[in-house]
Amino acid sequence: MTAIPEQRHMLTDGLRDAVKRAQAQVNTLVLGKPHEVRLAFVALLSDGHLLIEDLPGLGKTTLAHAMAATLGLGFQRVQFTSDLLPSDIVGVSVFDAQAQRFEFHPGPVFAHVLLADEINRAPPRTQSALLEAMAEHQVTVDGTTHALPDPFFVIATQNPVDLAGTYPLPDSQLDRFLLRLTLGYPDEGAERALLAGSDRRDLIARTLPVLGADDVQALREAVTGVHASEALVVYVQSLLARSRHHPGVRVGLSPRAGIALLRAARAYALLLGRAHVLPEDVQALFPAVAAHRLVADADAGDGYTLAKAILHGVRVD
Repeated sequence: MTAIPEQRHMLTDGLRDAVKRAQAQVNTLVLGKPHEVRLAFVALLSDGHLLIEDLPGLGKTTLAHAMAATLGLGFQRVQFTSDLLPSDIVGVSVFDAQAQRFEFHPGPVFAHVLLADEINRAPPRTQSALLEAMAEHQVTVDGTTHALPDPFFVIATQNPVDLAGTYPLPDSQLDRFLLRLTLGYPDEGAERALLAGSDRRDLIARTLPVLGADDVQALREAVTGVHASEALVVYVQSLLARSRHHPGVRVGLSPRAGIALLRAARAYALLLGRAHVLPEDVQALFPAVAAHRLVADADAGDGYTLAKAILHGVRVD
């Protein structure tokens, strides 16, 4: 058996405990969704962004606020509407008559954590204002490039596209999100606790941060040291290849999707206390990484159904 290399960036006991407490705290605010909460932390630690899609009232915004409060980072929320302009997000240059020059006034995107609430209620032109920010961690206004804070993490919520007043996110925008997840209805026990408990907004307002910017950076460095074997990489490549030839898939997964899947699997393994990735990590993440990137034929079903079919069609060696 091939030995597993030592992790290049080892976590201290304090940081390992802190990330466990951070997940536990979010789970006290978003009841009955431990897997979805873990996926939210995977997106954060993978230096990616998170898209939460579901019906109104199922906890999308609560999860975003709970993550922001637990991280203790600079936080901004933008409510996306049909009349929102790109400058309302990235900022605008304003002429200062006294100084006789234009001065840049940063928009809400200049935050560690940005909640883009109901992102698909804004038209595509406004949605595209986030493309450069999410991909390059910078924005360009009037020919001048401005760096965003580090870490930078976008949590976007969207309603199902068949609801009134929504605009489908273009493929280029969807690809900027590392993971897409849905919450769904809570189970009976969690729903009963929600009905009988305190208002989630009050609980979040009293929440104290568990992690900070330096902690997030250290965790991200540790993720890069989690080992993925050659066999594991071959398995991921097989999933990519299968997606490009699967019935019902018009456009399969790109190499960038494979890179995202491996990065997310490393973060998932780290959160489970391992220094190496297992096929089970990839399998747990594949639908959330792949479903929004697959372009399906009209009668082939949704992306999640296709992702699960692709997953089950590839053998693990």
